Amino acid sequence: MTKKIHKEGNIFVCTGFLIFAGCATFCFLHKAIMLYIFTAISFILLLFVTWFFRKPERTYTTDENVIFSPADGKVVVCEEVEEDEYLNERRLQISIFMSLWNVHANNFPVGGTIEYCKHHHGKHLIAWYPKASHENERTTIAVNTAKGKIVFRQIAGVLARRIVCYAEKMTGKEVKQNQKLGFIRFGSRVDIFIPLDAKVEVKIGQKVKSTQTVLARLN
Repeated sequence: MTKKIHKEGNIFVCTGFLIFAGCATFCFLHKAIMLYIFTAISFILLLFVTWFFRKPERTYTTDENVIFSPADGKVVVCEEVEEDEYLNERRLQISIFMSLWNVHANNFPVGGTIEYCKHHHGKHLIAWYPKASHENERTTIAVNTAKGKIVFRQIAGVLARRIVCYAEKMTGKEVKQNQKLGFIRFGSRVDIFIPLDAKVEVKIGQKVKSTQTVLARLN
């Protein structure tokens, strides 16, 4: 499948290209050893940034009876917890950790009406730590679906310094399942809080893909 650059990465890719072009120009004019080194480093960084902000083209289906993964990564939590920010009730929590090597674009795991969206400033602990769900910088979104309310949370990690969430200006509006949700830069995590009677289809340690992997089936 072809890959494009996510729009959130345009400024980084352009900046990386300008730095590389500048180093290459000075290297061509002066032919100094240090300039060769800087040119090589800037080229490697340009390749990395371009790769990190890749946007793979994927085909997907929609199904109101299932919850799709909102992110690429690995399942690190699958347990019953108290969702105490919006629902204030017991839920099953599925958490997906996105390492530096994963695609970091996020998508809506369900379709429905956005009832709640709030950004919280916080720490930048390692994203797979349990307390990161409450202490790290994060954005919480609640969507009212045909099967009930689903809450999910974008959480920044150690390296992440910005959460991009398109839902922040969409409260009260309808969204489609697998529609673009946002982007978290450089290492992060997504939590999904689903009904206790949902049938979980993944297990801890399993790798998942956004819009492709079914996390759970709703009753």
